[in-house]
Amino acid sequence: MILHQLIDFETLRVIWWGLLGVLLIGFALTDGFDMGVGALLPFVARTDVERRVAINTIGPVWEGNQVWFILGGGAIFAAWPPLYAVSFSGFYLAMFLVLAALILRPVAFTYRSKRIDPRWREAWDWALFVGGAVPALIFGVAVGNVLQGVPFRLTEDLMPLYEGSFIGLLNPFALLCGLTSVAMLVMHGGAWLSLKASGPVALRARRYGEGAALVAVAGYAFAGVWLAVGIDSFAFAGPVATDGPSNPLLSEVLHGGSWLNAYAERPWIAIAPLLGFAGALLAWAGLRAGREVSTLLASKLAIFGMISSVGLTMFPFILPSTVDPASSLTVWDSSSSHLTLFVMLVATVVFMPLILMYTAWMLGLFAAAIFAVMSAMWLEMQEDDLLFAKSGQTAKGKADDV
Repeated sequence: MILHQLIDFETLRVIWWGLLGVLLIGFALTDGFDMGVGALLPFVARTDVERRVAINTIGPVWEGNQVWFILGGGAIFAAWPPLYAVSFSGFYLAMFLVLAALILRPVAFTYRSKRIDPRWREAWDWALFVGGAVPALIFGVAVGNVLQGVPFRLTEDLMPLYEGSFIGLLNPFALLCGLTSVAMLVMHGGAWLSLKASGPVALRARRYGEGAALVAVAGYAFAGVWLAVGIDSFAFAGPVATDGPSNPLLSEVLHGGSWLNAYAERPWIAIAPLLGFAGALLAWAGLRAGREVSTLLASKLAIFGMISSVGLTMFPFILPSTVDPASSLTVWDSSSSHLTLFVMLVATVVFMPLILMYTAWMLGLFAAAIFAVMSAMWLEMQEDDLLFAKSGQTAKGKADDV
């Protein structure tokens, strides 16, 4: 028996569908609070001292959190080549904006502390805001478009042809999903700042986090109702070969009905949206009560529930097509070969635990250090600001921004 046949093709496809979800959720859980802090920066920090306090809470960890984004893109490229081809060709302008915003963040971290000029630093602070808010918005807009279906078709030789436009992606439902995404990550950033920062920054972060949690709950509920009654789902017209060749055109797909049918067929998946609602409400309550650790855990639970509910609702569809439903990409017809998925799984079994251990080690290593640095830096920079205030300047402080 050939080694890769130890696991059948259908099981490997489901495993890699699940691993893709794990990587996306891992990115939202780790880099999500980085984006949330960036989006909150102009509102929770009113002085240069406070901004440096907020920035230093994510300074030691943000680079490591980017690993999940890179792994997610690599998994799409290697395990789901048609998905990579269609999404990157159809969403190329949106992808460019995301990458530009993500690139802007390390540049802002580096150059913010190069000059004492308040206008210089304020400009880079707004760059950090863009680096946090724009990706959060675009990721949510992308999810909204995927749930509705994307205007593309496959030619006979499986070449993707995108027939939409960037403006078409900014439809009302997608914008609602984008707003919900921003609120979700702002809630996460508020929970992080309430735990890692201190003084006025932590207090304002709690207040803005409370509002974001309520907006996330309302947006998630509204999007769910809209999805149930206003957006047609996709379904196979008949039996499908779950271990067949990766050719979407071999299947017949119907566009109609409701995505809620998935909950009638698989009632157990209702746990995902329930976790999303429960986590967000618990985060709101925790922010109000000042329970920092439990609030961050609740925020993570909300993110896990909300994101996983999208994948579970759509399964087995990954990227439906509105102009040619038969071109829709699904778990059963859009993967790499049996051998490729198996080899990648072996590599994942080896390296994924290392990544998880590295992430846990990194967060644990800097957990106490961040608080100690914040306390010392706060006192030192307040003294420096008093000295520099006489000359109309803002203190550079004793520590770098990152």
